[in-house]
Amino acid sequence: MRLNDPNTWLQADTAIEIDEHPDLGKVRVRQWIDLHFYRAPGQKVNLILVERMKPMSNGQPFPPLWLAWVGERTLPLETVWFKYLRRFGVDHWYRFAKQRLHWTLPNLRTPLMSWQLWLARDLVVENVLPWQSGNISLTPGRVAQSMFSLLVDIGTPTKIPKHRGKSPGWEKGKVRTKAPCYPTVKKRVSRRKKSSRLAI
Repeated sequence: MRLNDPNTWLQADTAIEIDEHPDLGKVRVRQWIDLHFYRAPGQKVNLILVERMKPMSNGQPFPPLWLAWVGERTLPLETVWFKYLRRFGVDHWYRFAKQRLHWTLPNLRTPLMSWQLWLARDLVVENVLPWQSGNISLTPGRVAQSMFSLLVDIGTPTKIPKHRGKSPGWEKGKVRTKAPCYPTVKKRVSRRKKSSRLAI
């Protein structure tokens, strides 16, 4: 099967049509089961084709969307194709984690900072920069920008730093003990002896 040549397509194993999707309109979804790539005959893959039946505003058809599903368990065709739309939110989160949170090597199994921003969105006071407009629903970036007010209220477990100035010196009545002295260990560098050679 060549994806850009419909004449090479096999008969689809399953096909459904969704009459009126709230965002995409009429959609047709077809699926080919247990195919494999040319150079990987041992890896089974399900091929899914998503087509929007309604044309664009200029009369041209929307480009088809090809998806590949690899896994032992397959979701129903009515729902599996729509899961792909969630990738846009995931991609934006990766961009936010790398650029705003500076996670160059993030541990994605424990996204603690993301949960902290999510839980703090109703507690922070929005810090709007001069070129920004106020938002009712704060994005994770706006929450991170406004975390300073919340951190001031929470405080810190560290001790208050000491003031600079003259040291009070040694306490009166405190016994002074002489620091123990240890012999100096000297290591001698052994040099190779020059071999005596007779010049002939």
